[in-house]
Amino acid sequence: MNTKLTLTIEQEIIEQAKIYAKEKNRSLSDIIENFLKILTKEDKKQGNDNLSPITKSLKGTFKAPKNIDYKKELKKRLDQKYL
Repeated sequence: MNTKLTLTIEQEIIEQAKIYAKEKNRSLSDIIENFLKILTKEDKKQGNDNLSPITKSLKGTFKAPKNIDYKKELKKRLDQKYL
């Protein structure tokens, strides 16, 4: 069942989104609906229910390099701090 939703978004963003949707031969509603499905599916997969609201709000704000050696970085930072 489809339900109408009213959103408040900056005019420039709306115009850009409409152009994008037209280029992809899709409706803006369809794009937004699919985006929201992906967002809610990711939250369920990642088990965000156990996170505090503050942690949830910060999650995803920092992107570490894919090849980072976490243990090596931790040791380096602890050595700097305590030695």
